[in-house]
Amino acid sequence: MTILYLLIPITLVMGTAGLCAFFWSLRSNQYDDLAGDAERILYDHDDAPLPAKKESCR
Repeated sequence: MTILYLLIPITLVMGTAGLCAFFWSLRSNQYDDLAGDAERILYDHDDAPLPAKKESCR
């Protein structure tokens, strides 16, 4: 029972820290362009295609 006197404040502090981090991310516009980031990963035009592997007959 005495462990609850330690765990409850730790839980409240961690929850408050998580909530503050979430609100900070909202204020710093981290969630503005979710679709653009997803497409930017898929369509990177700077990459060259991989060279074809030669198959060896054994």
